[in-house]
Amino acid sequence: MRENKRLCRLGLGAFVLLGWLALAVGFSTQAEAAVLQNADCIKCHEAQPREIAEKGRAHKTAVNCLDCHIGHPPAVADAIPACSMCHAGTPHFDLPNCAQCHTNAHTPLELTLQGDLVNECLTCHMPIGQQLAAHPSAHKDVACNFCHADTHGYVPDCVQCHRPHSPEQTNADCASCHGAHKPLHVVYDDDLPNMHCAACHDVANEELLANPSKHQSLACVYCHQDKHMMVPLCADCHGSPHAPGIHAKFPSCGSCHNTAHDLTY
Repeated sequence: MRENKRLCRLGLGAFVLLGWLALAVGFSTQAEAAVLQNADCIKCHEAQPREIAEKGRAHKTAVNCLDCHIGHPPAVADAIPACSMCHAGTPHFDLPNCAQCHTNAHTPLELTLQGDLVNECLTCHMPIGQQLAAHPSAHKDVACNFCHADTHGYVPDCVQCHRPHSPEQTNADCASCHGAHKPLHVVYDDDLPNMHCAACHDVANEELLANPSKHQSLACVYCHQDKHMMVPLCADCHGSPHAPGIHAKFPSCGSCHNTAHDLTY
């Protein structure tokens, strides 16, 4: 009986001792985890801190390693956190596969644009989607990254796909009339040189240059204002310059004057 009591006391003491040891180890581990700093991570993980320092954006200044990778060894089996743990509140952050474009969380704005992307882009660039829908063109039928290829923020030159109206025209000349997301909605600058119009309207330009009239000294956009194919009435500028009897007999200016570019009687 005494022997049994002695063994029981020894077992109970050992159990208590092991419990205290377990608690001590647990406290020690927590204490070690609590004092970990970015400098500790750098001892083994050299590339990732360097990437963050160079191109980490908010990941460089707003968080440290342990905000995302909790504890060492990680407290959870998956050491790579879900983006939605921090990024939420906008339609873009609700997309199902962040890593399709943001392939490296340590360089979050170095995007690799993979696949045919449209809806993913429009979660941020909605006004552009609205322009494309309101002004149908062939541009509406291609994926965003067909033009904005490979790198986020890349804007191609128009002449990479489109032949300019004349060899002298530059990409800046294209953009002076055409918007990339509404290319058929042509709007003219007030100082648009005649040469850009003449690249397509060569017959009208030749008639104008050969005709010694005041029209020869005018810019094309002086008469054809605001948008492509706008044709003004002669009376908009000239009023009724002839006697009422003449206008009564010849109601159309073209009855006497050939065209606005060739005023030969």
